[in-house]
Amino acid sequence: MDYIFQKMTQEQAQDIAENWRYDGEYSFYDMDADLEDLEEFLDPEKRGNNYFIVYQDNEAVGFYSFGQTDKETLDIGLGMKPDLTGRGQGSAFLKAGLDFAKSNYHPQKITLSVADFNKRAIKLYEKLGFRKVESFVQATNGGHFDFVKMELDG
Repeated sequence: MDYIFQKMTQEQAQDIAENWRYDGEYSFYDMDADLEDLEEFLDPEKRGNNYFIVYQDNEAVGFYSFGQTDKETLDIGLGMKPDLTGRGQGSAFLKAGLDFAKSNYHPQKITLSVADFNKRAIKLYEKLGFRKVESFVQATNGGHFDFVKMELDG
């Protein structure tokens, strides 16, 4: 099944922010868990052309953000629709996003950051070739949390 990437609209951003709720510790990823992230996500100017909604069979299944950190490196952010997580669909979703990134941005390196507690995501990223390159603490969601920066050769 093919994934279709479309520039995210304001209506789609609001729907994700208001309705996508993750269970348990993964509620960390709810859009309104961090007001700065929410502000960027809901502001069309800050979102720019960097955010894409991903469809499969006419249903929104996730989103990606792509940001050029330098001329060689593309940093990605992603989120799957909550009711699709933990069901073995992450690999295909991530592969689709990496293919989109490579064909549209042509990076030499792709980076992403993930909360250190999210072992499920880290395992998936490593399975697809990412490697841990840095650990850091980030102020977010009303506290300070451990994160891992991961990198993949483009």
